[in-house]
Amino acid sequence: MNAVLIVDKPAALTSHDVVNRIRRILQERSVGHLGTLDPLATGVLPLVVGNLTRLAQFYTSCEKTYEGTIRFGFATDTYDAEGEPTSPARDVAVSLDQLRQLASRFRGTIEQTPPPFSAKKIQGVPAYKLARKQAEVALKPVQVEVKEFEILELAGCVVSFRARVTSGTYMRSVAHDMGQLMGCGAHLASLRRTAVGEFALADAYTLEELEAAVKTGETNDIFIHPRKLLPQFPSVTANEEMAARIRNGRPVNLPELSQSRTVKVFAGQRELIAIATRVAGTLFHAKIVLAAESGRVIA
Repeated sequence: MNAVLIVDKPAALTSHDVVNRIRRILQERSVGHLGTLDPLATGVLPLVVGNLTRLAQFYTSCEKTYEGTIRFGFATDTYDAEGEPTSPARDVAVSLDQLRQLASRFRGTIEQTPPPFSAKKIQGVPAYKLARKQAEVALKPVQVEVKEFEILELAGCVVSFRARVTSGTYMRSVAHDMGQLMGCGAHLASLRRTAVGEFALADAYTLEELEAAVKTGETNDIFIHPRKLLPQFPSVTANEEMAARIRNGRPVNLPELSQSRTVKVFAGQRELIAIATRVAGTLFHAKIVLAAESGRVIA
């Protein structure tokens, strides 16, 4: 089975927990995700199945959009609501205008230190494993881009926001750093991812919905149509001779549709068989071949 599907991840599950659930539901071992979501977070978690796991390399730098809330008054060791408070909670007087001015400092390209409880590695060891052992976690700041960060509403000490960021940006760190600048501490109270690249909540299904669809055999709607994948690359439909050459890893002349360096190659309307790069003129060579060994593709 080759497929892409979008799970609306529930809270309390890790991204790996969701992958394992989908493996059991689809009875397919080869399943991966396109970007980790913390257990606290919910929302868009794209999964790639079968040979389409090889598409993950094209999604490493895709944008992500979030909605969430930040609680001011105390920080936590994980920078979110699941952590232990690092100071006593206290009421703080903050205004919407004040927070919106503060948020402007986080827009654009910024230096951000990842949370100590994160998957970032220190000498090959995930930081969260060191943090759990109360070992020193010294993560270096990294450059990230916050393309949008809008403060929406304020209710007491809790503010709601919407953000669009580049890959590798931690909204937990944004919340923590805002609290540090305010001098009162803060942490991420809730987070919902509403989009990853071209995938949005409208494409997402709950685990229960996915399981029910598979049991009834009504799976046509749950998989993303392959032609909607990687919209930055134009689609080319290969004839049988072209498709055979591509499946065998041989260069092929494809129909000239654009001057794009990279194209998606289809056999028919639904079978994505390769991502190919231009060699010269109309001559392309497959960067990756996605054709299923069995010749049966579900996507």
